[in-house]
Amino acid sequence: MRNLTRSVARKARPAHLFLACSLAVGMFAESVTALGVNPQDNVRGFYDTLLTTMKNGPTLGQSGRYARLAPVVDRLFDIPSMTRLAIGPTWGTLSPAQQQQLMESFRHYIAATYADRFDSYSGQQLQVTGERPYNAAIMVDTRIVKSNGETTTLDYLMHQNQGAWQISDVYLDGTISQVAIQRSEFSSIIRRDGVDGLVMVLNRKTDLLSRGVAKAS
Repeated sequence: MRNLTRSVARKARPAHLFLACSLAVGMFAESVTALGVNPQDNVRGFYDTLLTTMKNGPTLGQSGRYARLAPVVDRLFDIPSMTRLAIGPTWGTLSPAQQQQLMESFRHYIAATYADRFDSYSGQQLQVTGERPYNAAIMVDTRIVKSNGETTTLDYLMHQNQGAWQISDVYLDGTISQVAIQRSEFSSIIRRDGVDGLVMVLNRKTDLLSRGVAKAS
């Protein structure tokens, strides 16, 4: 499992990755159960999938892990909300086509990042430890315990979307917001290279992850 003190997600859409595993994604999606009404149960279900994927990680390879995780990420993460927040004020100036392109890139990058980071199993425990109110949302507290006892805290900010609890942000050590980090990075790229430049960066990062050339950061 990759170093979890880094931010937990960003993503994109390389063409060859989907040619390789689109059929597998479709098949696996049929077995993904609907989201429950309990935020903690949804995160536990996600962690169960992560553990199963980790235990079969070397055999599955990056594309196989991606195929298992992509439909779960797509269901559990509120990608439209996370993308909009990560882009910031610029979002309102984009055309519907640009917004859709960014959401797709972001969606695929999150799945590719988890597939890269949770690549093998060596006794780790993925524990859901509770929940607490967070403004109008719920923060689900979790920790990842390595076999040597080293612990990383990950908290999932969840809100209701059409009756289902979905993840809208991930916090490292309870304070470091994934979306806030991404907003800073994305804004810099958009100022320098425009929206198309950001899409290209996300796609390139996911392509490198899918080929095992880069590590998730």
